[in-house]
Amino acid sequence: MTHEETPSADPAREQEAERAVPPASADPAASAPRASRRDFLKAGGMLSLSSLMGTAALMVQSDNARAAIEWAEHFQKNYRLMTPQEKAEARARLERRYSQEYGRKVNVDTTDAQPGVLMGYALNVRKCIGCRRCVHACVAENNQSRGSRPGEKIEWIQVLRMERGEFAKEKMNQGYPEGLGIQVGGNAYTPAGEVLEGQYRYEPAAVPEKDATYMPIACMQCEKPPCVKVCPVRTTYREPDGVVVIDYNWCIGCRMCMGACPYWARRFNVNNPVLPKEEINPVTHYLGNRPRMRGVVEKCHWCLQRTRHGRYPACVEVCPVGARKFGNLLDPESEVSLILARKNVFRLKAELNTFPKFFYFYD
Repeated sequence: MTHEETPSADPAREQEAERAVPPASADPAASAPRASRRDFLKAGGMLSLSSLMGTAALMVQSDNARAAIEWAEHFQKNYRLMTPQEKAEARARLERRYSQEYGRKVNVDTTDAQPGVLMGYALNVRKCIGCRRCVHACVAENNQSRGSRPGEKIEWIQVLRMERGEFAKEKMNQGYPEGLGIQVGGNAYTPAGEVLEGQYRYEPAAVPEKDATYMPIACMQCEKPPCVKVCPVRTTYREPDGVVVIDYNWCIGCRMCMGACPYWARRFNVNNPVLPKEEINPVTHYLGNRPRMRGVVEKCHWCLQRTRHGRYPACVEVCPVGARKFGNLLDPESEVSLILARKNVFRLKAELNTFPKFFYFYD
């Protein structure tokens, strides 16, 4: 081979190189690099995240403290998934926000459930006089909305008024039509322990009323809560001490839990809650009575700010006849355990298998 001759290339390598280079096209768009849908979403997601982080940084450096705090709340985890440090940060944010908003020092407790404690409640339906002091004490203790317009007044406890009655022998033949084959008996027109429509809004001159029985209803703190099952964002859940709680920051206001609850125990903040600054209870719990916001669901939680520190719920303390009892179901010597062992006890709508920890009893 002379120096003018060029060594021949490997035919296999030449074919591979030809396959690697795409053919030229007369369409300029065809020659441009194409991005896949995954690349587009990835780039867009990074851009959105960068924008949100930048906005958050600007808000944190803003002079508006409440705006910065509320912005930070949008990025916090569900309370169940927070680390102890994240819970402490969330607590500090809420305390600064509420203290600034209500003009006084507000504490937000984050005490966890105590080991070996399963909270239980018992109510003597024969002792209740229908005074509804429990309702008013609950409103004041748990920072419930107390406005006058529709949707602004929230009460977690309902006291149902039922009329006493009996079946009388002399009315047996007074039905309609008279004679044989009576379709409507004469005792159908007299009360016999029935709940009259609207009687949870009664306004008596004095209590107890003659021929009336009262039955308070609130959250039953079910062992098998249907409200927890239907929550799409898992913002409501059962704590180890048996209380069903709500992380208000994660509630999306779908109200599916309200439809699932068979005890009418949940309330929805249609409007911004009305809570005067001078009436706020500054002793709060993150999962309990801290001030709520518009568009979230709330309910009874057995005063976590009290019960997790060895105190009774506000409704138990205020009852003038001692109809309400509270204690640890795992302690055989607690008030509730002794009632379950010695009294006639029933649970509301037990056939639904929700297994409430709220018991009714009578002597």
